[in-house]
Amino acid sequence: MRAGHSAEDLRQAILDNLACLQGKYPAIATPHDWYMAVAFSVRDRMLAHWVASVQASADPAVKVACYLSAEFLMGPQLGNNLLNLGLEAPVREALQGLGQDLDGLLEDEEEPGLGNGGLGRLAACYLDSLATLEVPAVGYGIRYEFGIFDQLIRDGCQVEITDKWLQRGTPWEILRPEVGYYVSFGGHTEQYHDADGCFRVRWIPARHIKGVACDTPVPGYRVGTCNTLRLWKSEAVESFDFQDFNTGDYYGAVHEKVASETLSKVLYPNDEPQAGKRLRLAQQYFFVSCSLQDMLRLCVMKGVPVRDFATQFVVQLNDTHPSIAVAELMRLLVDEHGLGWDEAWAITRQALAYTNHTLLPEALETWALPLFETMLPRLLEIIHEINRRFLDEVRQRHPGDEALVARVSLIDEAGEKRVRMAHLATVGCHAVNGVAGLHTRLLRETVLRDFAGLYPERFRNVTNGVTPRRFLMLANPALARLLDAAIGGGWARDLERLRHLEPLADDAGFQEEWQRVKAGNKQRLAARILAATGTRVDAATLFDIQVKRIHEYKRQHLNLLHVITVYQRLQCDPGLAIVPRTVVFGGKAAPGYAMAKLMIRLATGVAAVVNDDPVVAGRLKVVFYPDFNVKQAHAIYPAADLSEQISTAGKEASGTGNMKFMLNGALTIGTLDGANVEIREAAGAENFFLFGLTAEQAAPLQGAGYRPRDWYERDAELGAAIDAIADGTFSRGDAGVFRPLVDHLLDHDTYLLLADYRAYVDAQQAVDAAWRQPWRWTRMSILNTARSGRFSSDRAIREYCDGIWGVQPVPVRPEP
Repeated sequence: MRAGHSAEDLRQAILDNLACLQGKYPAIATPHDWYMAVAFSVRDRMLAHWVASVQASADPAVKVACYLSAEFLMGPQLGNNLLNLGLEAPVREALQGLGQDLDGLLEDEEEPGLGNGGLGRLAACYLDSLATLEVPAVGYGIRYEFGIFDQLIRDGCQVEITDKWLQRGTPWEILRPEVGYYVSFGGHTEQYHDADGCFRVRWIPARHIKGVACDTPVPGYRVGTCNTLRLWKSEAVESFDFQDFNTGDYYGAVHEKVASETLSKVLYPNDEPQAGKRLRLAQQYFFVSCSLQDMLRLCVMKGVPVRDFATQFVVQLNDTHPSIAVAELMRLLVDEHGLGWDEAWAITRQALAYTNHTLLPEALETWALPLFETMLPRLLEIIHEINRRFLDEVRQRHPGDEALVARVSLIDEAGEKRVRMAHLATVGCHAVNGVAGLHTRLLRETVLRDFAGLYPERFRNVTNGVTPRRFLMLANPALARLLDAAIGGGWARDLERLRHLEPLADDAGFQEEWQRVKAGNKQRLAARILAATGTRVDAATLFDIQVKRIHEYKRQHLNLLHVITVYQRLQCDPGLAIVPRTVVFGGKAAPGYAMAKLMIRLATGVAAVVNDDPVVAGRLKVVFYPDFNVKQAHAIYPAADLSEQISTAGKEASGTGNMKFMLNGALTIGTLDGANVEIREAAGAENFFLFGLTAEQAAPLQGAGYRPRDWYERDAELGAAIDAIADGTFSRGDAGVFRPLVDHLLDHDTYLLLADYRAYVDAQQAVDAAWRQPWRWTRMSILNTARSGRFSSDRAIREYCDGIWGVQPVPVRPEP
């Protein structure tokens, strides 16, 4: 019964799980009970694949890819697992026979918010591709009890609500209490000589925390492979002090439990206060240490000596958060397993690889030396020793260049001494990759320029990618069916096959079907917008969408300046003929990021004024769609006509939202930033609305004493738009609300909105011209999808496997 895939087998399995696991019978079962019963039934059918995959990975001849990431934004699991296992049709039929609706249950599913945005979603896409390509792999991270906050909009402002994704339990997770490791903090170190007379260091920690494994199976698409996402939950070594309880100290009796479990309590604590910094560093070390200890245990279980660790595992560091792995692997190999320094260093360098995801200095993590020394004294000693040996090498290769030595040192000696984590990762890994062609070039030329000069062979590019299973097949089933009918179904595993659409781009009949699919998707999104915001939008208008994390460099406020300009044009000339638009914003601002939260308030303020003005009715609507997440993305990407990718050139590492929009047939308006460069190359310049300064133009402009007020003063429409923000037009007459935003734009404008404004507005005119020719717009839309193949996460994973990891596919054939 646990293996049958027929509708009848699944119907009986659902009833069994409803009774045996939920303790309910159909007449009293809630929608959530039905969801859990279905999910357990699907999980049962994954477990044979999972066990066979784990068994295959245990072969000493198999090398396993381990992906360390502070975030895994997996999204809702049921629909994706049904798709990958080929079970959607029989489960739907089984539920219909039980009087239940699968779509309603999918809507009921809680989404684990274990990520902040693109970083975590990329990690999830890569896990999907690793399993689909039959590559043995484990994803390692933190099982946050509370993920990224749920977002409400009250009085136009973002309000953060606790994400209680575990409140009703999760059917996908399997707790492994027998797989746990102790992680040390604080204390001091002691030096000694071992029995062989070798110098050793012993860490005497002040406290331990236990990490317990929580596993989630990750099935590939229509293959036997089912990999593992292993997340670490923090627990107290001793959760209850009976002595304290007996003496009446009831809080003291559970203090250790409360303090230890705080470690995996919440995603990305506010690290402005010192306590937040301590917790964030502790989180990073906690999950890295647990993960490396786990790999070493598995190495021993394989019967392989620890000195051969790098032949069994490759460890990819997803951004700087896990970069402490360099020092921790050295500690484990030298202190715990007794290897010599040189041998341990060779293993560490061979096993580790580092992906850099940002050019923004504030995102290249550094830690104050006193904080690091207090929390991780042995790790700091190891970092100092790595640094000493590394700087000796630099001085040997570049004698007398102390400026170079200071720039590349793992310790920033200027002002308060700080540990540079990106430097640690670059020195301690055998490969360093950027995530788009432009990003990798700028890495080599700017933030890691000196390291690229020292180790040019380490630097390479792997442009990000997205999984077509979730973001086309699952999110846009109508388009997936159209593609299957037009070119066959092989594109799901080989996205380059979408190229076969190109001859159909001019076919009138195919264009009509394409338009019908898009119209249906827009109607569905319009219904969701009405339910979420109370705003009624016209699905026949151009859907102009910008959904992503709210940040100044992503420039949602540049989009708003254009909206205000269009609104003011209509006020001046109510008869002006414009393309009717619905402009949709979505995204979350970090709770401590005041300017980003002010940008959300501006978007809602503009929406309140524009949507209430009868002069523009039917021609311009503005929506801020709250709580953007993976589930919401399923409805948004397929409905978009225009994708706003308007970040300041040279600031976005890659982006993946741009790829998801392209895959679903949206046209892009954007700068030459991140993967936009490659998207434009792939789609063709004529199918992309380009504007703005390039990275090469932006840097000298800022270096030459950029004066944004000059742009404001010489462009009347720009001046009028900013004045309207400043005078309270969009804040109920309160001129002080947006003063910080206006002052920053006029006096600083770090991200060059004013310099790019006119080019952006002109590019939007080109968008209007294309939209007025439906055949042309549809042709451009088809060609964008047809040429999106290179942005599959499958392609990216193949490049990692071949160029960095040296990992081979291992087909798995589970026993029936």
